[in-house]
Amino acid sequence: MTMLTELFSNRWLWTAVMASTSAQVLKVLLILLLERRWRPEVVMETGGMPSSHSAMVAALSTGLGLTEGWDSPLFAAAATFALIVMYDATGVRHSSGVQAKLLNELLGELQAVFREGFAPIPLKVLLGHTYLEMVIGASMGVLAAWLAFRVL
Repeated sequence: MTMLTELFSNRWLWTAVMASTSAQVLKVLLILLLERRWRPEVVMETGGMPSSHSAMVAALSTGLGLTEGWDSPLFAAAATFALIVMYDATGVRHSSGVQAKLLNELLGELQAVFREGFAPIPLKVLLGHTYLEMVIGASMGVLAAWLAFRVL
């Protein structure tokens, strides 16, 4: 097999990519349903419901567990990687988003005081995930792997 053929036939990789893509598309649909706004650019943003990072790493580790065994070194490595990614998404990145929100509010107050010549660029607020966003994303990943490796 050529390298490209191997890459395109890697079910574990494409299951993880599809789980992540599905989570990103679901974000757009949820905004459309709940807020009645069409925001397709959300597909390329981090943060929000559900966590596409969690969906991706959960799909990868679940797929490896289902095919290589729950006691395999590959599953152990993928599960460890998944836990680190999900911890970071709900911890460090979420905290950074909260701090960005507070800094944006402070900059708004400073802009009101100085008015002229003070035009700060707002920081991105939605960086990480809540625990619910992470759990829903991870559940989507587990479901994607189950479908890909047990049903299809």
